[in-house]
Amino acid sequence: MARGRKAADGAEPPQGPPARDDDSRTGGAAGNPIQAESRVPPPALSIQLNALQAMCRQVFGFRLAMIALAAPTALLNASPGVGVRLVGAAVVITFMASYVLFRDWERFGPLLLRHPTLLALDTLVGSLPLISAGPDSTFAYVSVCTPLLAGLAYSWRGAAVFASLQSLILLLVHATLANTPDATPAENLLLPGFCVITGAVGSTLRNLMLRFGEATHALTAVQARLAVTEAVAAERARLARELHDSVAKTLHGVALAAEGLADSADRPNPRLLKHQAELVARSARRAAAESRELLTDLRREADPRHGTDVLAELAARTADFTTRTGVRATYHPTGDKAVPPVPPAVARQLLTIAAEAMENAFRHANPTRIDVTAGVQGDQFVLSVHDDGRGLPPGTTLEQLRRTGHFGLVGMVERAASVGARISIGRGEHPKGTEVRLELPLAALDPDPS
Repeated sequence: MARGRKAADGAEPPQGPPARDDDSRTGGAAGNPIQAESRVPPPALSIQLNALQAMCRQVFGFRLAMIALAAPTALLNASPGVGVRLVGAAVVITFMASYVLFRDWERFGPLLLRHPTLLALDTLVGSLPLISAGPDSTFAYVSVCTPLLAGLAYSWRGAAVFASLQSLILLLVHATLANTPDATPAENLLLPGFCVITGAVGSTLRNLMLRFGEATHALTAVQARLAVTEAVAAERARLARELHDSVAKTLHGVALAAEGLADSADRPNPRLLKHQAELVARSARRAAAESRELLTDLRREADPRHGTDVLAELAARTADFTTRTGVRATYHPTGDKAVPPVPPAVARQLLTIAAEAMENAFRHANPTRIDVTAGVQGDQFVLSVHDDGRGLPPGTTLEQLRRTGHFGLVGMVERAASVGARISIGRGEHPKGTEVRLELPLAALDPDPS
């Protein structure tokens, strides 16, 4: 960033990528790559500086064309003998200098930027063909390009110096030419005025490009911070969903089972006490297993190429739900096509949504029956969980549930959105109860879209 500010003040901008040493790749003598990476400054304005260099190359390309067009006129108007030789040598020098900088700027451009006297020498040499060809030839455009180059390469100070130098040369050419005695002062000042204008244009373009680079860098930094903030917020929301839908519910079940065990102690019944103790132990083991599963999921992501049989998992979870709660839950596969293997990350969200829908129905709707269906319909995977309970209260919204601390439905909506699915929660086409219906495009089940 310091080099970018130095370039904006008129010093030399950096050319090409920064040099690397062995320590920057291996971590230095201490062998610590993190410390080595922290010492390397980010290239803040490299794109804008490269754009400035490209503009300089284009100006030299334009100079090449103008010199080639004006060279015959300059040679024909030169005095025979020494005059022709001097003008010819000046044409060759200016042409070759423009060609070299246009063709190989990366190699010779830094030399020109470090030594402004080279551009001044080129200006003086180019004045010989200008005198011979005259200010009304295309060689005048070569003169106008000099302040433009100075503004791009050396900022406003260089533009002012070279605009003044080139204007002085043009005025001297007009004063020494005998074939334009009737030229008005306005005509004589036209090209010097253009030199001043192009110098101002060059320095303005340079300042705009560099300031745009600084603004772009600042915007990129802000976007990076916002991305980090959004990532942290998304991860917090994901952790909240996982804790709510797994460990928190199971621990609540442990607490209920422990309360039942405590109540049974007042009425000694070995069979009942054994059943309650087994229920507490089973719930505790399940909480431990869910905690390990959550920690494993936080530490790594499963291989998306190894798909999950969602239908088999749904059938198993439905049967387990019936065993735990006593509510009759049945699973019915639907659709006329086989369900492709589902990536583990997507399968986890689908299965959790189904489990959460059944748990919500058991806790809040007092159902007598829950029907779970899943299968492919057209180009979508459709999952439905319907209960015949009391249904949602009228006017229920996600914002209301979030404010009152009920995050089950909120978590289901967030999970569906995370995998690109559309979810609807309501009565649906049933006369009573609540249906959680999820529709996921089959394209989302492809782990490798390419």
